Amino acid sequence: MATAGDFLDQDQFNCSVCLDLLKDPVALPCGHSYCMVCIKAHWDRYDHTGVYRCPQCRETFTPRPVLRRNTMLAELMKKLKQTGLSAPPPAHSPAGPGDVLCAVCTGSQARAVKSCLMCLASYCQTHLQPHHEVARLKRHTLVAATGHLDELVCLNHDKPLEFYCRTDQKCVSYLCTMDEHRGLDSVSPAAGRTEKQKQLLTQTQQSLQERERELQELNHAVESLRSSAHTAVLDTDRIFTELIRSIERTRSEVTQLIRAQERAAVSQAERLREQLEQEIAELRTRDAELNQLSHTEDHILFLQAVQSLCVSPGAGDSPIIPVSPHFCTEAVRRAVLGLKEQLEDICKKELVKISRTVSDVYSLQTPEPRSRAELLHSLMRGVIIQAHLVKTNIYYNDTRHKLHYTQQNIQHTHCCTYSIYKKKRFRGLTFSSPRKPQTLNTKQPAVKSLSHCTLEATKLMGAYIPIHKHAPRKGGIDCILGRNDQSWSLCCSGSSCSFWHNNVRTAVTDPLSSRIGVYVNHRAGTLSFYSVSGDTVTLLHRVQTSFSEPLYPGFVVTSSVTLCQLE
Repeated sequence: MATAGDFLDQDQFNCSVCLDLLKDPVALPCGHSYCMVCIKAHWDRYDHTGVYRCPQCRETFTPRPVLRRNTMLAELMKKLKQTGLSAPPPAHSPAGPGDVLCAVCTGSQARAVKSCLMCLASYCQTHLQPHHEVARLKRHTLVAATGHLDELVCLNHDKPLEFYCRTDQKCVSYLCTMDEHRGLDSVSPAAGRTEKQKQLLTQTQQSLQERERELQELNHAVESLRSSAHTAVLDTDRIFTELIRSIERTRSEVTQLIRAQERAAVSQAERLREQLEQEIAELRTRDAELNQLSHTEDHILFLQAVQSLCVSPGAGDSPIIPVSPHFCTEAVRRAVLGLKEQLEDICKKELVKISRTVSDVYSLQTPEPRSRAELLHSLMRGVIIQAHLVKTNIYYNDTRHKLHYTQQNIQHTHCCTYSIYKKKRFRGLTFSSPRKPQTLNTKQPAVKSLSHCTLEATKLMGAYIPIHKHAPRKGGIDCILGRNDQSWSLCCSGSSCSFWHNNVRTAVTDPLSSRIGVYVNHRAGTLSFYSVSGDTVTLLHRVQTSFSEPLYPGFVVTSSVTLCQLE
């Protein structure tokens, strides 16, 4: 006799959550049935959202439905169990470490194989079946199982991110396009990805080509540097060899001079000695004759004979004998030591100059900044004035014509101010900030040179102006910034801008912003003025020159100037 189990498919009575025969079954308003324990455990996970869905058809219920036991279905399950109908073993794969878990399974959760971007849930192979069978669920977008579904949800509307806003460069939900992103350029994520991927690929390829070109230029520069350094070493060796030979020649000349003087003195002494020896011989002969005459008794004969002996031999031509026969060499030694000290002093001084020249010539020049990021990056290398000019508010007093500042406890470096009301006034300033705004003083000396700085002004008459330390400060028009050969001035008024140096004006036609950046490359001998707007820098004017002294900032203002904080 046939039983009920012979005509019934047991899958029809399985709970789609636990995949076992229904236990204490309940029916949802949509018509699907589940175990009381399974559906409660599933809905408990979504209590924080207040939105509850059917695990199969994904129909939404708000508020949470009250579950009641389906007595008819419970009796049917009881009779089916009595007839021996049993549930098959689970067909899903158990989840392992690191796997994404199925959001529907209870107890031993299975490994999820897909994630639904509309349901914002991950499913195992069994619980994924409704998405393949139910017409409404077939339209949902399935992706590989992921544990980061929260990142695919709009935080403002708790809806999946379905669009990409080109204007704001972010993914948005459908409700976002109807709300704060209404009227903006929104496309599908696929189109946005294609466009962004193409853009990034193009930028990457351009950056790669540029870096490869820079690498080739760097390698070429290194090879050129090595070649020129080798040539310089050979030239230096040759020059120093000639210098050594010149010193050797000088030493030989001094030696020859001493020997020549020695020979001349010895020759003179030899002549004197011969003359003295001859006179000594004659004197001895006369002495013998006198001794012989002393024995004669004839006085007349003695007087007649001695008359001829009274004339001394060589009379009137006697040699001059040196008072001190000992010659002192200390004077010669001191003279040579003086020459040695002078040469050493010259070598030390010239070595400093040579070292500076070598440092300037044989070093890779820092490239000019092409963006605000590069401008800030260049600031981190070398001497930095901005480190001491951080977010300092400077304002102009129209009554007293003084430059003021308001930042507290900041040590500032050397700067200059120029009053447009008193054209002859041009002073070097160094100041420290007290508790309240004070007039800048001029008593302290300059302490640092300029590398880079950025300022912002409202009514800028004379923008950021680097000047030499010894620029003229008294006199006529030549003491105005940019009107002498020791200062450079970028003067801006309204929409027009001009550059001044040595009383020569150059018009600047590029667009101007209220924020001006200045970059000094001392080694390359360049002074550059930039217009800074957001992350973009535009070169306004560049000067190619040579700097023999440190540069210091100066200002000509009619309203206010702010030394900007670099971020």
